Parts: sequence; C-alpha cells; structure tokens
Amino acid sequence: PSVYATAWALLPPIIAIGLALITKEVYSSLFLGIVMGGLLYSGFSFEGTTMHVLEDGFISVLSDSYNVGILIFLVILGTMVSLMNRAGGSAAFGRWAQKKIKTRVGAQLSAIALGILIFIDDYLTCLTVGSVMRPVTDSHKVSRAKLSYLIDATAAPICIIAPISSWAAAVSGFVEGEDGFSIFVRAIPYNYYALFTIAMMILITVWNFDYGPMAKYETNALKGDLFSDSKEEKDTQRTFENPNGRVLDLILPVLVLIVCCVLGMLYSGGFFSGVDFITAFSDCNASAGLVMGSSIALLFTFVFYRVREVMTFQDFAACIPEGFKAMVSPMLILTLAWTLSGMTNLLGAKYYVANLLNGSAAALQYLLPAIIFLVAVFLAFATGTSWGTFSILIPIVCHAFPQGEMLVISIAACLSGAVCGDHCSPISDTSIMASAGAHCSHVNHVSTQLPYAVTVAAISAVCYVITGLSQIVLGASASLFTSLILLAVAIALELIALSVIRAKFAARKR
Repeated sequence: PSVYATAWALLPPIIAIGLALITKEVYSSLFLGIVMGGLLYSGFSFEGTTMHVLEDGFISVLSDSYNVGILIFLVILGTMVSLMNRAGGSAAFGRWAQKKIKTRVGAQLSAIALGILIFIDDYLTCLTVGSVMRPVTDSHKVSRAKLSYLIDATAAPICIIAPISSWAAAVSGFVEGEDGFSIFVRAIPYNYYALFTIAMMILITVWNFDYGPMAKYETNALKGDLFSDSKEEKDTQRTFENPNGRVLDLILPVLVLIVCCVLGMLYSGGFFSGVDFITAFSDCNASAGLVMGSSIALLFTFVFYRVREVMTFQDFAACIPEGFKAMVSPMLILTLAWTLSGMTNLLGAKYYVANLLNGSAAALQYLLPAIIFLVAVFLAFATGTSWGTFSILIPIVCHAFPQGEMLVISIAACLSGAVCGDHCSPISDTSIMASAGAHCSHVNHVSTQLPYAVTVAAISAVCYVITGLSQIVLGASASLFTSLILLAVAIALELIALSVIRAKFAARKR
C-alpha cells in the first residue's frame, strides 16, 4: 500500500490505544484500530477493507498454530483453576495463607517471590501467580489492579534477565555472528528497565505507598472494594467450601504444571533427542510445549483428585466449560490484539521505526543506547510485541556496533526498551494475561500500572545516556566491574527518584 513504512502505519495502534484509555472499553477500541488498518491497507476500499480484516486479519491469526496453542493453553489453565477451586484447594490455601501471611506487605511480597521463582516463561508466570495468589491478596485487601501490576512486573522483566528462559533463548538466536548467549548474560547488568522494575515493586511494597490511579484503587481495597469500578466484571468462578480440600490440592497441581510445562518446552526443542539444554530452549516451540505440559498437568490433577476422592467425574466435566467461560475475555482480547499487531506489521510500521533509528546511528554514537531504548519502547508499545522488536532492532544494533562493550550496552537497551513498551501497551499479550490472571479489568490494569512503568522508563533513559557517555572515558577498559559500578549509580538514581515521589505523596495525604 502507499502508506507502507510511513508514519501512517502507526495510526491503527495509536487509535486503538488512545480509544481504550479514553473510553475504558477495550474490545471496540481494538476493533476500530483493526478497521483503520484495513482502510489504510486497501486504500479506503470497502471490499478491500472487509477482505483484508477478515482474511489477512482474524482468519490469519486464528489459523496460526502458535496462536491457537496459546488459546488452548488458556482454556486448560482456566479448567485447572476451576478444578482447584471446586476441589477446595483454593479455599484451603487461602485459609492457610491467612494464618501464615499476616500483613498486606507480606501478601504482596509473596506474589513477587512466586513470580520470580517461575522465571521460565511469562505466560506461565501470569496465569500461575494469579491463580495461586488471588485468595491471599484478596484476604489482605490488596486491589486486583495492584495484583495485576505485580504479576505483569514479574513476567517479562524477570524472563529477560533469566539466562534459562524462553526469552533468553529467543534473544540469543537474534544475535547473528556472535555468541548470543554470552552477549545476553553480559547485558544483564545494563538491562535497567527490568532491574529497576523489580526494585520498584519491592520498594513501593515495603514502603507501603502508591501514586497515580493505583493509589485510589488501593485506598478503596482497604475499604473492601477490590475492583473500584462498578462496571468491572467480577469473578465468574465462585469459591467452593469443600470440607475435604487441602492446601496440597492447590500446591501439587501447580508444581506439576510448572515442571511439565518446562519439560514440554524442552521436548519441543529436541532436548530428549540429544540436543543440549541451551539449544533446546533456543529451538523450543513455547506454544506447543505449554499445551503439552498443561495437558499432562490437567490429567494428573484429575487423577489426583479422584484418588483423594474430592471430586467426581461429573464435577470434572462441569469444570471444563466453566474454565472456558472464565477465559473468554482474555482470549477475545488476545485475538483482537494479535490481529491489530499483524495488520500493523503488514503496513510496515516496524520498518518505518527501524529506518528512523538506522539513520541516527552514526551521528549520535554514544547517545545511541538511549535512542535505541526509546525507539524500542515506542515500537513495542505500538505493536504490542517484545519479540518482534528484538527481531527488528538487534540486527541493526549488531550492524552499528560489530563488537565491544557498546554492542552489549546497546543490545541491553534494546531488550530493556522492548520489555518496557510491552509492559505499557494495552495490546501486549503479556499485559492481557496479567489482567486475566488477576481477574482484573484489562484497561484498569494498564491505566494503573502506566505511571509506574513511565517512572522506571524515564530513569532508565537517563541511565542509558550516562552509560553511553561513560564509554568515552572507559573505552576498551570497560569490564564487568565497571558495569556493576554503573548499575549501582543507576539504582541510586532510582532510590532518589522514588524517595522524592514518596515525599510528595506523603505531603498530599497530609
């Protein structure tokens, strides 16, 4: 189309995101963005728009095996949550947690710790942490918006600094002509957004303060309103008080789920056929692995509950449609978001942004990490995908800096910015699954976490400017020690920024 790889290619996601934040209605906003993409692609032809939206949009997305696998994984997870609920495991865990976890701070730190422990894959983190921690955070009056933020902030930001994860494997594959895994590990101290997000979660939890829209949600949660929105869809699954339910009825299926999903991903990468561990993760099909692992976990859960005699076959059969219904909303949003992202790519939006970056590389060499970070944020925010951003920007970075410490810093800036944009974007699948895991309105989740993400992004951008300029002085002497020194300076800046925000927040409360 005539608008290919021009600024017009960014119009569909801008319309969708803007309308979603203004109207608080995500379905129609995403659909209108898709329609605008069809109009631009077809030159405002009615027939062309209709065919493009249906064939190149929805049908293409729903015929993609990877996407279908993720949807099946969602249904299985919804069914497992329903099973654990009906067996009384969720209620038993909630009672146990109320005795062991005494404070709101403890409940939030427990959610953070669980999210960090499940570092293998972001999808698995979003849905598992939500299922396990909802009874705990609800009992301590933590808002669903806050739980969504904690889930989202322990998904991609943890995976992008975990050497053994599906994300590390993907990034390593994008670095051509280099030892991708070694570059990934060396980039961890420079991955400011991910590290700062983890630090910020812990600090605002321990300091017990919130700001922006989240402050209102947390205040209302203390009064007993976990949602702060009368229009918000409440939980569709009720908690069953099964007298035979035990904590083990929740913990064991979740552990089996995690182990089976990891093994499923390794199996899809050929690990059990002789491929080494790292290569298996690099080549794994996360979608197929998650479906395989969750299916085995579902079968195990049914057998386990039958042996324990806490559930009949009729109960099991009833949980399947119940779990499906609980996941209809995130599945619909995911389908719309995937369609919008695919149609934005067909308009060449990513190449437009990449060309802007490529043109500035030579002139602003030592400011390039900050520029890469901001471009990656914008690209991931507009397209809703971190991995797509990696695939476009990392080859450009490798071309600008074939070797040396600036290559590592610039790749870290690309990874950091992509995760930031993905974290902020309403059309990101990770954000959608985080709100699904917490059973929170998706638009409310995005709007409440946005001020936190923007704060960390601003601090990260400043730190990339400092890090880039520091290479003028350090040059070839840059090492792991200097990277840790720069990280310490960066964390100090974050502490100062959050202390100032906290002081202003306290002054307003008085």
